[in-house]
Amino acid sequence: MRVASTLWKANGIAFASSFCVMVIELIAARIMAPYIGVSLYTWTSIIGVILAGIALGNYLGGKVADRYPSPTILSSIFLVGGTLTLLILPATRLVASGNLFGGLPIIWDFVLKTSAIFFLPAIILSMVSPMVIKLALADIGRTGGVVGTIYAFSTTGSILGTFMTGFFFITWFGTRAIVWMIAAILIIIGVGVWFLWKMPERWRLSLKNFIFWGIIVYVFLVFGVVFQTRASWQPNFTRESNYYTIQVADRGVVIKTVRLDDLIHSYVNVEDPTDLIYDYTIVFSEIVRYFAPQNPAPRVLHLGGGGYAFPRYLEALYPDSVNEVVEIDPVVTQIAYEELGLARDTSVISHNLDARLFLMQRKNGEKFDLVVGDVFNDKATPFHLATLEFNRMVKSNMKENGVYMVNIIDDYGRGRYMPSFAYTLKQVFKYVYLFTTGEDWEQVTFDTFVLLATDRQIDLAEYQMTVRQSEAFRPFGSPHDEAGFEEYLVARKPILLTDDHVPTDILIAQLLK
Repeated sequence: MRVASTLWKANGIAFASSFCVMVIELIAARIMAPYIGVSLYTWTSIIGVILAGIALGNYLGGKVADRYPSPTILSSIFLVGGTLTLLILPATRLVASGNLFGGLPIIWDFVLKTSAIFFLPAIILSMVSPMVIKLALADIGRTGGVVGTIYAFSTTGSILGTFMTGFFFITWFGTRAIVWMIAAILIIIGVGVWFLWKMPERWRLSLKNFIFWGIIVYVFLVFGVVFQTRASWQPNFTRESNYYTIQVADRGVVIKTVRLDDLIHSYVNVEDPTDLIYDYTIVFSEIVRYFAPQNPAPRVLHLGGGGYAFPRYLEALYPDSVNEVVEIDPVVTQIAYEELGLARDTSVISHNLDARLFLMQRKNGEKFDLVVGDVFNDKATPFHLATLEFNRMVKSNMKENGVYMVNIIDDYGRGRYMPSFAYTLKQVFKYVYLFTTGEDWEQVTFDTFVLLATDRQIDLAEYQMTVRQSEAFRPFGSPHDEAGFEEYLVARKPILLTDDHVPTDILIAQLLK
């Protein structure tokens, strides 16, 4: 009976510690997203740092277990791990929001920031399994079955932590509440472990017990102080969804910004939908205005909703237009209704679905005159929406001579992402045009650009003349001359983006800085 009891205690403790480690690993990306985005570099840094912490924690845990195989030490590990987990939140504010390591190359910047926040908690919590195995073996003297069972329970805890966090916890509680919850669980387990194991001397007046009770008091004091001071370091976000940390901020009386993770996606005039503020949306509007005489009631597919600024604009100025928005995050759409002026009786139709999945599932229906690509994952279009295969999918859902215009962020002189994106478009569409919000291409560096892809040739001189004829609008966008654009693409040595090879995060690495 004693053997079984000890093994079940060991299994439960290993399960709980692995559950907590995996929860922390999954929410790490959400914690870092408002500061460094959610690029491949972010995930690589987090996974690598956590695994390094687990490896070192297992090694150190084994050494400690051989020298000090004690339930008191095991309990202390949980208490320290809980405290370090709690300090993840203020540490993030201190490390990630400042320019610490900002002068280093992107890889070192992200790895060191992630290490400063998550490495120590991963080490401490990974010391649990070796100690638990040592204590269990000390009681029953067996090896294979005990180690295998404990590791099975540990892995099961990791699996459950993964599913519960990804599918439920973030939706139910939000990232910051999860950190508080995991820290509290670890501290409670630390206290509970001390009582679960048979320790007759636990109430004896001794230096060891005095130190341990001091640790308990200290941990609870830290918990209380961090909780009381949370307003000074905890960022205030409007909402957290399964996809983004969302922040809506006032910029004047009627202007609001919508920030998804670390990128402002929209500037919205909640009272006047015809007032476009973001530069690239003004370029969008000029392109639509150029084609409007030929089709005053276009059927438009918007890939990405953001603040719904451009769908609202088209609905207001072209009341006979049909606007469908594919926005993966239903919370973003909900916020557009609640805070960004999107009327409940709007004619804009929203589909809360991944853009590629939407096009794959769309078996019939009228084709679109215009497709607007404004989807961002960090500072780039999600990789599966940048490929040759996706461009073909877009074209198959467009009318003959339809127009596909895409918002792109890059460095004109040094970047390779936009040239590769444009080069890939050119494999599907006969003509690809590049627009900037400036006027002098020689002075353009880091900027937001618009790529226009179509099978109809556009006379750029006529385009500029048409756009500038209307006194009601301020000309804003400047198209790149066709010959110069071709030379530019050749000079930038673009690569073809396909489903098998689409290194968008590598191509935009310098933008992440």
